[in-house]
Amino acid sequence: HDSGIPATEVFFASMAGPSDIKKHTDFTNFVLTSHLAVDIPYSGENKCRITVGDETREWINGQVMVFDTSLIHDATNESDKMRYILMFRLWHPDLTQAERDALQFTYDCLEIPGLVSESPEERFMAAQMANSARAFPAIQSKSKGSGFGGQRSKGKKKKGGGKAKKGFAS
Repeated sequence: HDSGIPATEVFFASMAGPSDIKKHTDFTNFVLTSHLAVDIPYSGENKCRITVGDETREWINGQVMVFDTSLIHDATNESDKMRYILMFRLWHPDLTQAERDALQFTYDCLEIPGLVSESPEERFMAAQMANSARAFPAIQSKSKGSGFGGQRSKGKKKKGGGKAKKGFAS
């Protein structure tokens, strides 16, 4: 959450194969969209691709693309498997901070109408809700050890006194 990436929204998106998303526009030129290709069937064989304007690109595992969804765009998955991407919606870099704040407030008001209430108490409570919705959750570990919530396991020794094999390469 402290990455400095001006994301308005981040989520995983899947697309079943074979399927397509017809040409459309998001009518939103104040954000750009970024896709990180996470699991692309037949990556590099041009079976999963997106067209924005008059340019077509295929998703390649591990690669990122950024584009403007206010332009006409469509997507195709010609494979027989599910395609997965991590999608980021990013504030357009030409926006000022004041413009970002105004747009964010507009969207917050759609989600939490109390932000524009005549009642100061209701506005205060709504502002608390909006701040909570944007806060990154604090994760507290109850135990010291592996980082997965459990105690660090003691490696068993193999017969002959050798150490247990590690699960990861050094």
